[in-house]
Amino acid sequence: MTMGKRTQAAALEARLLREGIIESKHIVQAAVCDERGRVLSVAGNAETATFVRSALKPFQALAVTSTGTLERYNLSDKDLAIITSSHKGTIEQVRQAFNILWRADVDPSALQCPIPEGKHSRLEYNCSGKHAGMLAVCQQCNWSLNNYLQRKHPVQQLILTKVSELLRMPAEEFISAHDDCGAPTYLMQLGQMASLYAQLASRSSLDIERIVRAMTHHPAMVAGVGEFDTELMHLAPGELVSKAGAEGVQCIARLGEGMGLAIKVMDGAKRAKHAVAIHLLKQLGWISPNVAEALSEKFMNLGKYKRLEVIGELSIL
Repeated sequence: MTMGKRTQAAALEARLLREGIIESKHIVQAAVCDERGRVLSVAGNAETATFVRSALKPFQALAVTSTGTLERYNLSDKDLAIITSSHKGTIEQVRQAFNILWRADVDPSALQCPIPEGKHSRLEYNCSGKHAGMLAVCQQCNWSLNNYLQRKHPVQQLILTKVSELLRMPAEEFISAHDDCGAPTYLMQLGQMASLYAQLASRSSLDIERIVRAMTHHPAMVAGVGEFDTELMHLAPGELVSKAGAEGVQCIARLGEGMGLAIKVMDGAKRAKHAVAIHLLKQLGWISPNVAEALSEKFMNLGKYKRLEVIGELSIL
């Protein structure tokens, strides 16, 4: 990532107001980068590091688009969208994840993601599409299926190589840990996350273009009706790619302009990242007033007595 003279500014503050009185506060940092990794604007510190979590999924999907897996198993854009998803486990989403395994002739018992509490199948887990995609790649490349989540497994090494190439840094410099689903996730600076999404925004390769097309054409697969990512992409069709990560991570690509936004709520609060995303999208001019109003009504007005507000702005570097 290319750093300018200054990579930090005042952080943002998301506040929960109860009948206009502050009840809780969340400190939030954010960065906007271009596809070359230059930090364009920041709130907080662009060098703040955190695990990218599920915001990595569009880039984990590069293993599917770059190995001929889509073509061999005749996978659709809808299949690719569920591979990038953190889904709600609806019948349609579960069937889509199963479709990938069925086409690749992989038994669902090969999935190693958890079974959600109160559910009966690993296919209902929010990361099952990603896992199904990894298994399809293993089947295509004749790699073992029983250890596909191990860091040294070829499918995980392929994903790491793709991400390291996009960020132009050696693969061995990445710090990894297991995500809740068992797959590796990586520690990244906010500026690096924003740079990855800027490359989504610029559609810098055919493989990335296919992932963008899948996510924007099938936003309901990426999260689910009523979820922030789905609602944002539905309200701004073909303009934004949005992908959440756990623990207060939110990343958004501005299509056609080669810019990416990465957000981290320091205490991990989900509600705060949605409020900050809406606030910053308005500041950046990436959504219209009508879209901002619709999103605010859903994600910032939390009932009759509570609402969220955000204090602060991005500082241009």
